[in-house]
Amino acid sequence: MHENMIFVDTLDVPELDIYNALSENMLFHVFEPEEGLFIAESAIVIGRALDAGYEPYSLLVAEEELEREARDIIARLRDFPLAKIYCAKEEILKKITGYNITRGVLCAMRRKKLKSPYEICQNSSRIAVLENVSNPTNVGAIMRNAAALNMDAVLFTKGSSDPLYRRAIRVSMGTVFQIPWTFLTPGKEIEKLHDMGYKTVSLALTDNTVNIDDKRLAKEEKLAILLGSEGYGLKPETIKASDYCVKIPMAHGVDSLNVAACSAVTFWELQKS
Repeated sequence: MHENMIFVDTLDVPELDIYNALSENMLFHVFEPEEGLFIAESAIVIGRALDAGYEPYSLLVAEEELEREARDIIARLRDFPLAKIYCAKEEILKKITGYNITRGVLCAMRRKKLKSPYEICQNSSRIAVLENVSNPTNVGAIMRNAAALNMDAVLFTKGSSDPLYRRAIRVSMGTVFQIPWTFLTPGKEIEKLHDMGYKTVSLALTDNTVNIDDKRLAKEEKLAILLGSEGYGLKPETIKASDYCVKIPMAHGVDSLNVAACSAVTFWELQKS
């Protein structure tokens, strides 16, 4: 048994508020001015976060999973002697909202200080830029697509959902820890991308577009692919300032794809070989 394991028979333990009572925003600010916490779910996702150098703060595990899903994660926590491990019967943990899809183990982890866009994009030729994509499910799916389809980094505007929200992490299957990302400081985002040497590609439903397989796009050394919000798409000023505007051809009278589906098609076509 791990020396830091604590068995509990209730969620009414102050140390467990981070799993059961605190909102995403509260977790973000819990150690202010230091970086806050986020919650990773399932052994696979927690393992990917540990591989990426994130530090565990505590672990909450179902007793039934001690010798199954959680075993390897508990073993890895021996490298973090300050991280407590709380264990309870699964029937107790089911009272946590969303617990039924966590695969028996939750880990509160410390956030890292975000790097600047210039730092993470220094050697990148293909990046994705999410403008005001506020749905955590879409953010998670786009992160998974970006990691799988050869994007080098992902940038977010301040109006986008945090990639470390529980649902975004879960949907991404932990790939949020496998691809560099950060937030752009507000204002003149396109200008900043141009300053970093990128040609910008807006995905938008406009008439002034080029085909997604246009040979000029493939020849560009550095491309920043811009994806807009679920309801409104990219801002008109973003589209106007972009070097290219691309529209994915549609059939059967369909006018558009979900932004996550759109990202998969676009990343596949525009990835640098």
